[in-house]
Amino acid sequence: MTEKRTARPAKTSSGRRSAPLDVDALLDDPATRVIVCCGSGGVGKTTTAAALGLRAAERGRRVVVLTIDPARRLAQSMGLVELDNAPRPVKGADTAAGGSLDAMMLDMKRTFDEVIEAHATPEKAEQILANPFYQALSSSFAGTQEYMAMEKLGQLRTRAEAAKADGRTDEAWDLIVVDTPPSRSALDFLDAPQRLGSFLDGRFIRILSAPAKAGGRAYLKVVSFAVGTAGNVMTKILGAGFLTDVQTFVSALDTMFGGFRERADRTYRLLQAEGTAFVVVAAPEPDALREASYFVERLGAERMPLAGLVLNRVHVALAEDLSADRAAAAAEDLDAAGGQALTAGLLRVHADRMRRRDRDRSLAVRFTSAHPTVPVVEVPARAEDVHDLEGLRAVGADLSKG
Repeated sequence: MTEKRTARPAKTSSGRRSAPLDVDALLDDPATRVIVCCGSGGVGKTTTAAALGLRAAERGRRVVVLTIDPARRLAQSMGLVELDNAPRPVKGADTAAGGSLDAMMLDMKRTFDEVIEAHATPEKAEQILANPFYQALSSSFAGTQEYMAMEKLGQLRTRAEAAKADGRTDEAWDLIVVDTPPSRSALDFLDAPQRLGSFLDGRFIRILSAPAKAGGRAYLKVVSFAVGTAGNVMTKILGAGFLTDVQTFVSALDTMFGGFRERADRTYRLLQAEGTAFVVVAAPEPDALREASYFVERLGAERMPLAGLVLNRVHVALAEDLSADRAAAAAEDLDAAGGQALTAGLLRVHADRMRRRDRDRSLAVRFTSAHPTVPVVEVPARAEDVHDLEGLRAVGADLSKG
């Protein structure tokens, strides 16, 4: 195993000292059982989660990474050629330190199906899985992906504990790394499961399920009264059989409704527990850092353990002493002299990089000023997307610099 490092103060792009995020200390700590990578969409959560998982495994941890939507080439490099809802070993990971790495991609519908199959009789499960309303709910209903990501996290934790209790080495993971769904808002990961659980256990569903005992015309009268105009509108939009499908689904699933909210609450408590660490991922963009700021505040309000911020895709310059203005002025002087076009071009490229670096620095300062106690690590921007294990190792090395 690589020797553990001692945390040291690190400079951010702001140029001032700030609290470092010591990633290796986090990964090496046996008390760390779950790492959740969160943030708004498009900031590199999946790559960060995969890099953390690979680095932890190659430092001796037994890791499973739950990814949501990895790029095709990255998925291929991790052995996930097709969508697969079961953890599988990642070939190419260095296991010399005694660790291991499994990875999986969340199949939202398949996870929902597994919940139904595990908590309903075979006859009821078959009826539910064939129901058109359930098929729509499990495939595209708002909040379902976030709910199922948390459901799968709970399943993985249960399987790991069972494997350890049985003395098995397979599935005996001591670290679960979770890549959260690519939601428009980072807060959706925390809010959507509760909303879906409330819907499945809420007043609308109870109204539809309660009249089933009345039967016949009484059933239709109660449903019509309860649903009212909303039901008429939904029927017009979704077809005459919509309410029938909903009522059939509700009747078949009646005994399971309380379990949805219960499981969501149980996983929510896992996210608050000691041993869980949230890593907020952001890019140096106003919207992404605004979402990161909201998420940091929400984690504090919910008493969820925050490890720190990964500021991804930060622009760096090799010649820090040469400012953008000086480089641009030197390029103009060379142009005026009528020679050295290549040198002038390189100076312009440097000026552009320095402007981008200064912009990233300004945005980073806003975040660190608002959240001075949040540890930060910066990951430099790359010329191309990460698509293999070597690329993930390079990202992991950058993350470890603190």
